[in-house]
Amino acid sequence: MKNEIIDAILQRRSIRKFTDQPVEHEKVQILLQAGMAAPSATNAQPWEFIVVDDPKVLKKLKLNLPLGRYNSPLCIVVCGSPEITSKKTAARMFWVQDCSAATENILIAAVGLGLGTVWCGVHPVHIFEGRMRAVFDIPKNVTPLGVIQVGYPAEKKEPGTKYQESRVHWQKY
Repeated sequence: MKNEIIDAILQRRSIRKFTDQPVEHEKVQILLQAGMAAPSATNAQPWEFIVVDDPKVLKKLKLNLPLGRYNSPLCIVVCGSPEITSKKTAARMFWVQDCSAATENILIAAVGLGLGTVWCGVHPVHIFEGRMRAVFDIPKNVTPLGVIQVGYPAEKKEPGTKYQESRVHWQKY
């Protein structure tokens, strides 16, 4: 069965080599809209994004992100801000899941725009969090979850699934 959405999900691969072509502002806006369209606990939407395309700032970011020193022309730092949510709700505890859903939406949307991405983790590694806080002056009540490196791919990876029947359990474990 052919389906564009399923195709985009299966085409999403971690791209670690990018061309020098900058990502158009319109495409960045679409990525951010896709991220903010993600589901969140009680619709709390605890995400904030730092968009980085200045080469000097990108260099500083990548020097402080040991597992993410790729040549992408754009990075989106996905942050969680539980204080955005109501203080009376348990939704504050789900910021990681909510921001991860936003991240995945961005990754899939990028495929549809002809872009490549790689998701580089930051949280819960305190040293990585501290480095991102220092680079971007992120306040203590906001936590950097990860960095999405974005650009036009300079490598091709075949679509595929990672489906494993042995990890599927029906009705009980």
